[in-house]
Amino acid sequence: MPEVKFEIQMLHDRVMVRPDKEGERRSTGGIVIPATAEMANRLVWGEVCGVGHHVRSVKVGDKVLFKDEDQFEVEVQGAMYLVMRERDLHAVASERPEYGTGLYL
Repeated sequence: MPEVKFEIQMLHDRVMVRPDKEGERRSTGGIVIPATAEMANRLVWGEVCGVGHHVRSVKVGDKVLFKDEDQFEVEVQGAMYLVMRERDLHAVASERPEYGTGLYL
């Protein structure tokens, strides 16, 4: 018999995010910052992969800014995702600007 596959649907105000790969970074002055360097209170970008029915500000495919610590991790088909509430997101970068900052990724 073929294996049954289940589609994941987020509930309520939950958002599933795939964090961007973190590697070496460069400062604005050109200094290489290794991936192993820890920075306190660092926010990271990720891509929204699923949203619950009560999520109002983001949609699948948006890039969001969040703190990856203290979030729930889940592994699906070998890939790591984070599950959080919409209120834990700090910013969204999308192609549909409404009240933007004038900064672009």
